[in-house]
Amino acid sequence: MFKNDNHGAAETIIGPSVQVEGDLSSQGNIQVEGALTGTILTAGNLMVGEQAKLMANVEVANAYIAGYLKGNLTVHERLELAPTSKIDGDIMTKTLVIAEGAQLNGRCLMGSAAVPATTSRGSGNKKTPAAE
Repeated sequence: MFKNDNHGAAETIIGPSVQVEGDLSSQGNIQVEGALTGTILTAGNLMVGEQAKLMANVEVANAYIAGYLKGNLTVHERLELAPTSKIDGDIMTKTLVIAEGAQLNGRCLMGSAAVPATTSRGSGNKKTPAAE
């Protein structure tokens, strides 16, 4: 998914010195290298860099996580957890790849039946995880 493809040519990039608070909604790919508190919802891919810190509930098509995420993560296709990743929250994904050293503290549901067919945009489930 993310090997040698420039992370799917991110349409939105949150740089390492940037801190964002709020809801991020997109149809394209998102790359986060900084900090984000809120929600992320995209029909595209999400790449979270090693130094990134997210306090967010996330729903995306595919994701590569190398940083820290506190919140629930719904990935409709493939989720990759890098050796430097740390997830504090529940994940739902069709396919999961976990590298040695990755940390997952939460529940994990996998397979086609684990991921809802439609997005949860209208569900009202946008409660943001509390900051540490």
